[in-house]
Amino acid sequence: MCAQSPASSSDTAIVMPFDNASGAPGIEWIAESFPELLSQRLASPTIYLLTRDDRLRAYDRAGIPASVHPSRATIYRLVEQMDVDYVVLGHYTFDGRTFTAHAQVLDMRSRKLLAESQESGALVDLINIETSLALDLLRSMRPNLSVSRQEIESSAPPVRLDAFENYVRGVLDTSAADKTRHFQEAVRLHPAYNQAWFQLGKAWFDEKQYDRAIGSLAQVSLTDPAAREANFYLGLSAYYLGDFSRAESAFTFVASRMPLTEVENNLGVTIAQRGEQKDAAGRFQKAVQQDPNDADYHFNLAVALYHSGDQAGATRQLQECLALRPTDAEAKSVLVSLSAARDGSPLKRSEVPLERIKSNYDENSFRQFFLGIQSAAEERLARTDPASHAQFHVSRGQELLAQGFVAEAQKQFREAAMLDPQNAEAHSGLAHTLEADNNLAGARTEAEAALAIRIFIDPLLVLARLDLRDNRTDAAAHSVDRALHLDPANASALNLKRAVAAQLAQKAQPLPN
Repeated sequence: MCAQSPASSSDTAIVMPFDNASGAPGIEWIAESFPELLSQRLASPTIYLLTRDDRLRAYDRAGIPASVHPSRATIYRLVEQMDVDYVVLGHYTFDGRTFTAHAQVLDMRSRKLLAESQESGALVDLINIETSLALDLLRSMRPNLSVSRQEIESSAPPVRLDAFENYVRGVLDTSAADKTRHFQEAVRLHPAYNQAWFQLGKAWFDEKQYDRAIGSLAQVSLTDPAAREANFYLGLSAYYLGDFSRAESAFTFVASRMPLTEVENNLGVTIAQRGEQKDAAGRFQKAVQQDPNDADYHFNLAVALYHSGDQAGATRQLQECLALRPTDAEAKSVLVSLSAARDGSPLKRSEVPLERIKSNYDENSFRQFFLGIQSAAEERLARTDPASHAQFHVSRGQELLAQGFVAEAQKQFREAAMLDPQNAEAHSGLAHTLEADNNLAGARTEAEAALAIRIFIDPLLVLARLDLRDNRTDAAAHSVDRALHLDPANASALNLKRAVAAQLAQKAQPLPN
């Protein structure tokens, strides 16, 4: 995609279910297929698509049943409260031979409907029709954006129509048995269907069938956008089964890609179960700092501090917990026990409760909050030249990457590269985040793009690591030597040089007789 209007980098959009204007039986499910597929096709580093869960929460607050298709006036009031920039509205018809979809974008900032888009074809070409419609809509929202159909299609892997139908029907089902039946059929028809595996795992999790949940959630590719939430629920399932090592591994994966307080807390809980109380206390302390208004985080920190021998600190955290939640009977009981044991004698095992795990996953709220913070800076940068604007995103990306927030950093680097394709640091940062996401081909492309602009250490080290993974030791050694020529004392380059030497030594080992 080429450079675009800088002011657009924090837009949010929502796709509403389309209206079935044909009256034809058996195709009602297609109404929900539009939010599912269009949201995947329209999502980009510059447009954040709200989810079906966001929509249903708004319906619930307004007292609207999930199955109801509200009027445009009601939709307008709903999305105004949701603070959305764009709303996609539409309807579809089917005359027995031709399926036709009509869609319009409601621009909430200018309070106007943009030009209608229309795509037609055979019903069996539904996915292609919706993909073409997504391209029309994106061009409607971003007139200056150059985007190809191939780029739109690459935003989500291809899927069979019958698998897609079963997936959508599973999303719409209200009974657990029907949900699992449709999701199971979707993955049977299309075994690489990440979203269907994720939803099937969630359905098993909701039914407390944790073994089955783990089996399904583990099928979600780690490079898929659903992988973060899938691993969150995989971690919970493993925790409830007592597999704390697997739970910790899953939560660690999520924490490395999304800075959510509930994930930090759950890491602390799993670490505590393995007896590492000091490390657990550090996790809980971080959770308290990120969200000091959650009583559970104070409670967990209190338990960890007690196990670490800090009875005074545990007492303070229990008091903080009760200040936030005066009715917390468990916290009251522990505080009374600590007060009675002022001589420092240990509490009975039954008096020390387990830390509390969090079962909510709220990535959407974090992303919207992040976009809100960024929008203020974007307004100031809207009139600057593209190079200056790009450098802002590079700096922000580097800051996020240093904190371990890979997914958010990647968005910043992508935005910078679109604004200024000649910004070497943008390509280098993008290479680093793609490597962390296991997108090795993309990481190599971006590292080479950075080096084509300017020779510096960071992309050389990315290439060296990639070549080591591919067992291309000579190429890795060449990149490391180039990096050390630029900075002979660079610690990362020196570590890589040792790794290269070890691999070369292993290759040189004589074959056994």
